[in-house]
Amino acid sequence: MVKKPLAAKSVENYVEQISEPRRSTIKKIHAAIKKAVPKLKPSIQYGMIGYGSYRYKYATGKEGEAPIVALASQKNYISVYVPGNENGSSVAEQSRALLPKADIGKCCIRFKKLEDVDLAVLASIIQKGARVAGF
Repeated sequence: MVKKPLAAKSVENYVEQISEPRRSTIKKIHAAIKKAVPKLKPSIQYGMIGYGSYRYKYATGKEGEAPIVALASQKNYISVYVPGNENGSSVAEQSRALLPKADIGKCCIRFKKLEDVDLAVLASIIQKGARVAGF
């Protein structure tokens, strides 16, 4: 589905490398994310589409930058990475009941096709995640 996304120099280039019908799905999700968090500028980060960025520093002293929200076309699924923890659990994990056909991890929402998620629900989860994470 994806031809070397790590080589993508721009969001447009990343999307161009994806075969249909996945390309159309990624375009729709990308548009929904941009609408949900318009202040977060999209760019290529870690081989995927990242929206905004923040600086992190671990207790070990390691520092870096990471996207606030991210979208990736993986071999077997689409991933949306959502930040933020609230009341001891991640915003993504709290959304499990709202997205029953998606596979939810700590901060990752994975699904195979657009029909597996409600875009309005996904957008509200992204907004909440960005807000809880301080953005």
